[in-house]
Amino acid sequence: MQRTMRCLIFTGLALLLAVPAIATDTIKIGFNIPMTGDIPKVGESSKLSAEMLKADINGNGGLEVGGKKYMLDFVYEDNEAKAESAVTTALKLIERDQVLAMIGPNSSKQAVPAGQVADDNHTVMVSPWSTNPDTTFDRPWVFRAAFLDPFQGPVAVNFAVKQFNAKTAAVLYDLSNDYSKGLAEIFRDVFEKKMGAKTVLAFESHGTKDQDFSAQLTKIISTNPDFIFLPDNYNQVALIVKQAHQQGYKGQFMGSDAWGSSELMTLCGDDCKGLYFSTHYAAAGATGATKTFIDRYTKKYGYVPDDVAALTWDATRIVLKAIQDTNGLTGKLKKDRKAIRKAMSNIPSFKGITGDMSFDEQGDPVKCAVVVRISDKGEFEFTESICPQ
Repeated sequence: MQRTMRCLIFTGLALLLAVPAIATDTIKIGFNIPMTGDIPKVGESSKLSAEMLKADINGNGGLEVGGKKYMLDFVYEDNEAKAESAVTTALKLIERDQVLAMIGPNSSKQAVPAGQVADDNHTVMVSPWSTNPDTTFDRPWVFRAAFLDPFQGPVAVNFAVKQFNAKTAAVLYDLSNDYSKGLAEIFRDVFEKKMGAKTVLAFESHGTKDQDFSAQLTKIISTNPDFIFLPDNYNQVALIVKQAHQQGYKGQFMGSDAWGSSELMTLCGDDCKGLYFSTHYAAAGATGATKTFIDRYTKKYGYVPDDVAALTWDATRIVLKAIQDTNGLTGKLKKDRKAIRKAMSNIPSFKGITGDMSFDEQGDPVKCAVVVRISDKGEFEFTESICPQ
């Protein structure tokens, strides 16, 4: 009898230990980011920023939605910086992982096709970094945290004309990258409208995998432009600027937000010092909530966060705000996704660390751009802010 009782007690204790006392409710968000491929630093920046935000919220007991606390579960999938991989990654996150919403892709080359997948599958997607209009155009389920190239192009033109007293320009861009090609065309059209026909003296392209740009640079330098506009990713910028200097080019470059990775100066070094580019925020000299983010990120990870990290922070917080604005989740995936999309479209304005923003009918933020100068210390220093009229 005593042996039977002991067995029953041990069995009961084992069952109690095997079953958690309280089941933890979670909110699952997917991240479609390039952790390998041509721009792995972009994926790293997104992931590290998201992890810091997740630790903040989970460390305080979770995200409160409709009076209930949820722990955050972030799922990171590698799109390899390829358009086709971004599509399959989006499908994995939506169908296999059953995420409530998706952050990324970042680069327009991946964000444009992945955005179609998100829209077709009625899942909210917010791209932190994509500036090509096609990412969100006519896609009610797709949003972004970055300004658009039709705004960035004139910013680059007007600043370069004023700063360099430029009358002519040349352009070198990545033909297979939606972002680079689209922004190059916008820049050319705006520059020639402002300065006159044929004032863009050379309009040259290259491939994503190219390492040798000598032929294009020879053509460009022979036209003697007042500056070169280079809307390329940071890894390509480093190669192009170095090779231009090796050919004897001593003029200026004007860059775009794809320069804004912390890896740029590691790859480019002294060759990029003194150059300018348009971007989303300036780390050097930041104040308020932006400085707090920068200081925390730098202390935690050992380097200053780039614009991708800051934009990922904003994009993720926007999604989390929309989830909270639903006033309660049902646990039914399709119904909750629909409620999040409705809440996203009803956010009138948002105070982000990359600036205050409001949203238009396409899900695009109306916000200011920043032009930075790369200092002699290799820091991205604020030069001026340009806001929509």
